[in-house]
Amino acid sequence: MYTKQRTVKQPISISGIGLHTGNNCTMTFKPAEPNTGIRFRRIDLPNKPEVIADIDHVVDISRGTTLQNGDAKVHTVEHVLAAFAGLQIDNMIVELDNNEPPVMDGSSAPYVQKLLKAGIEDQDEDKVYLEIDTPMSYSEPDRSVDLVVTPSDELRITFLIDYKNPALGTQYTTLVNLEKEFVDEFAPARTFCFLSEVEMLRSQGLIKGGSLDNAVVIYDSKAGQVEVDRIKNALGVKGKAFVGETGIVNDVKLRFYNEPVRHKTLDLLGDLFLIGAPLKAHVLAARSGHKANVALARKMRELYKKKKITSKYSSNQSKAVLDINGILKIMPHRYPFLLIDKIIDLVPDQKVVALKNVTINEPYFAGHFPGHPIMPGVMILEAMAQSGGVLLLNAVKDPQTKVVYFMSIDNAKFRKPVMPGDQLRFELTMTAFRRNTCKMSGVAYVEDAEVASADFMAMVVDR
Repeated sequence: MYTKQRTVKQPISISGIGLHTGNNCTMTFKPAEPNTGIRFRRIDLPNKPEVIADIDHVVDISRGTTLQNGDAKVHTVEHVLAAFAGLQIDNMIVELDNNEPPVMDGSSAPYVQKLLKAGIEDQDEDKVYLEIDTPMSYSEPDRSVDLVVTPSDELRITFLIDYKNPALGTQYTTLVNLEKEFVDEFAPARTFCFLSEVEMLRSQGLIKGGSLDNAVVIYDSKAGQVEVDRIKNALGVKGKAFVGETGIVNDVKLRFYNEPVRHKTLDLLGDLFLIGAPLKAHVLAARSGHKANVALARKMRELYKKKKITSKYSSNQSKAVLDINGILKIMPHRYPFLLIDKIIDLVPDQKVVALKNVTINEPYFAGHFPGHPIMPGVMILEAMAQSGGVLLLNAVKDPQTKVVYFMSIDNAKFRKPVMPGDQLRFELTMTAFRRNTCKMSGVAYVEDAEVASADFMAMVVDR
C-alpha cells in the first residue's frame, strides 16, 4: 500500500449520460493539494459550490449514493469513488457541469482508464490510515445482511451474495491486493439488476439513463419473451431484447464468471471511501448493499474521528481517548479547578464519557464538611460541565483557541453523596448543536449507581 498521499498529474475529462437522472454530464478530474480530500464541484451552479465526499454529506442511498451540500447535489458517486479507492488516490477536485457522473458502461473501468492516462503522482504528505485494531460489525437480520470488519495490515474484502436466481446463484469473491487486482479484476465489473426491477425503478424516477449497454439485466420472470417485450415497450427501449439462454437478457457475455459479486465489491469500495481515510482492515460482507455499506462507513467514520483526536492530544502510552495531558491541551482550566482526569470514550458531535478520581486532597473537603467529607453538588455539576466542554470544543475548529461558556443548567438532581475514594463517571450526550451553541444532557455515576444528572446549554467563544 502507498504511504504518500496521491493525486493526478494533470486535468482530464470524461463525458456521458447519468444512470438515474439521464442528464448529460462532463466530469473533469483535477489535481488537488494534500489533505484536500475528494471534492465534487458543481460548475453549472452559481459560485461553483463544492460537496466533500464523506459520510457526513450522504443524503440518499436509494439504488446509489447521493451527496449534497446546500443546493449542490451529486447523484450516484460510488463508481467514481471506487476508482479513487482502487487507485489509492486521496486528493482531487471533480468538476461536473450537471448533477450526476456519466454511467459509461456501468463499471469503474472508464474512470480508471482516464485517471491512469492523466497520470498519478505521490505528494509530500503522508497518508493517514484508519487501522482497525478490534473487530466491529453491522447487521440487518431481517434481510440477512452482515458486515464484519477485522484487523489487517492492508485492505482486503471478502464478499458473498446468494440471490435465489439460476443465473446468479451463490457467488463469492475476495480482493486481497488493491495494487495487483483492482484495475483488471474488479474495476471492469458492471452494475446489474433484475428484469422485474426495471419497470419499478423507472416508475420511481430512476434509471432514466439506464440501458442494456450500461447494465447487466438478469431475467427473473416465468412469462418468457412476452414479459421482456412488455417491459421493452413500456420503457421505450430501442433495439433487440430477448430472454436468452444464459438467464441474462440478450445473452450479454459476463466479463467474469462472478461479475455481479465483483461489482458488489466495487460498490463497497466506493461507499467505504466515504470514511474519509484509507482503510487497513479485512471487510467481510454478506448480501450487503448501499444502505448497509453506508451504515458501516458511518460507524467507521466515528471511529476515525475518535482516533484522530486521540493521536493529536494524548500520549502514546495512554489507553484513554484523552489522558490528562490531552485534556490540558484542550481545556483552559488548571489547578485547583480542572475537575476531570481522563476521557475514556468520545464520539465527536455526539457523546463523551469522562472520569474524575475523587481524593481526600480535593481542597473543598477541608470545609465541606470537616469530619464528614462530601463532594459539593456544585462541583459535581462543574466536573460534568467540563466533560461537556471537551465534547463541544471538539465540534469546532482550533479548540485550543476557544473557551466554553455555560449559559444555563436545568433539571439538576442529586441522588447520592460522592465521597473521597469514589470514581465519578460522567456520560454526556449532545442533544442539539447550532452554530456555536449546544445543548447537552449529562448523568454522573459512581460504579453503576446514578449520583447526579442535569441538562446544560453552552456556547463556544474565542479565548
